Amino acid sequence: MNWLYELNFALAIAPAVLMSVAALWARHGKKPVHGLWQRFNVLSFAALACSLPGLAFQIALGSGGGQISRDLWLATNQFGAWVSLLVQLLGTAIGIYSSKHLAGEPRQPVYIAALAAVLASVHLLLLANHWLILLGAWAAIGCAMNFLLCFYDDRPFALLAAHKKMVADRAADVLLLVAAAIAWSEVGSGSLSALWAWIDAGHASPALAWSGICLVLAVIARTALMPVHGWLVQVMEAPTPVSALLHAGVVNLGGYVLVLFAPLLGVSWAARWLLVVFGLVSAMVAGMVLLTRVSQKVHLAWSTIAQMGFMLLECGLGLYLFAALHLLGHSLYKAHNFLSASSAVAECERKLLTGMAKRSGASMLAAGPIALAVILMLQSLTGNHAWPWWWSAVLALAWAPLLWIPKPQAGRCGALLVRMSTGLVAAAFLTIAALLIDHAPIGVANDPFDLAGIVALTGMGIMYVGMSVIQLWPQSTVTIRRWVYAGFYMDEGYTHWVLKAWPVRWAGSGRETMLPQKGQPEPACTWSEA
Repeated sequence: MNWLYELNFALAIAPAVLMSVAALWARHGKKPVHGLWQRFNVLSFAALACSLPGLAFQIALGSGGGQISRDLWLATNQFGAWVSLLVQLLGTAIGIYSSKHLAGEPRQPVYIAALAAVLASVHLLLLANHWLILLGAWAAIGCAMNFLLCFYDDRPFALLAAHKKMVADRAADVLLLVAAAIAWSEVGSGSLSALWAWIDAGHASPALAWSGICLVLAVIARTALMPVHGWLVQVMEAPTPVSALLHAGVVNLGGYVLVLFAPLLGVSWAARWLLVVFGLVSAMVAGMVLLTRVSQKVHLAWSTIAQMGFMLLECGLGLYLFAALHLLGHSLYKAHNFLSASSAVAECERKLLTGMAKRSGASMLAAGPIALAVILMLQSLTGNHAWPWWWSAVLALAWAPLLWIPKPQAGRCGALLVRMSTGLVAAAFLTIAALLIDHAPIGVANDPFDLAGIVALTGMGIMYVGMSVIQLWPQSTVTIRRWVYAGFYMDEGYTHWVLKAWPVRWAGSGRETMLPQKGQPEPACTWSEA
């Protein structure tokens, strides 16, 4: 049977190798841009062709799919195989889209090389079975993404956003290095398999708890949770396919790492509380902010921050299966939304013609109980009660906006009926997916944290009330809407600190942007003037 494990490992590592070849060819090749795109697409499809049977082999072999590499620095796992297929599928689609979207741009070879390098590094991270591989792969993803974020290197805000991301990434690297050093010292090995075996043997310790805390703080910095979230909104200056790659395939990796390190989180309650607090605050604030934004891409960016907050909240609550489902679903949803962002123009024209319909207060009041009834009914019909009671209530609040409808208007009763039916079907579909995930071949299990679950339910309830108030009484909440629109000015504080501690050169100035000291005049040139 060893040859099956060898074949499984070969299929798992093939996408990383193929994307590395694509990056080197684009970086050092002499072909015209059209030829470089052809090479990239061929290699990308080949990588996708390896990822699909790789997932099938991993499911067939079960949790022992990484047997041949258990003591090596690379190993396969079921969830990693799912994410690998997803990332390569998105990378292939983004490559095809980019070849048309960037037609005529002078820096396409750099773009192709960076895109391929990001995909190769992601595949390597998904195979990491050693702290050093995890550190190196995650750092490589950030470095390659920097070339994509600064594709238009004459746009000051693009450079500012990339710099802010770089500072957050370096902080995350330091925290991850500390986490690795503590765990390595405690276990005596940098192997992640050795760490899991050590924890399974009951060797929990304060040192491992601190390692978990440092790991969680690193993930918070990498996934753009508040207060280091601003760069994720400001990278809208980059090309649209870069936004799709970032929001659908790169930021999500924090969720994958937390699911992978579920055993370590299980011995660090403080780390789980950090995830609950940071995740809940990010989900609550970003969920309200996105209601105030009209730019399609900025709206999607705030949506990603809210979704990342909710995903990390799920990990803190010990609901790793839901976090896995959330990661896969959010990636597909956000990639589609970014790549079809241009349709927002037609939607805006339609709203200008038909007018904006106000939400029905009655539907907002009834949406939560109706969503909860759908969840409980499907649980009863399927006999599946795989999650705690408080999670049913949290899901009901999450599904409830699907059931919001406009106020009834003469001649539009049919449209309202369709809207209500669509919302109910969507809520039922999401509930069924959540019920099925308990039996999916993901390779992880839930570990519910009841006390934190009640805190999460309270926070979600407050967010739902805030969203409803902002929707129903926009004129009476002007002051709070101003604060909500600005994200409670958290990013301004982070930007101030970054530019003060680590100045950055901005396009066309030949000098550094520095925050003025007390008593000094403001600089004559501003970002907008650049």
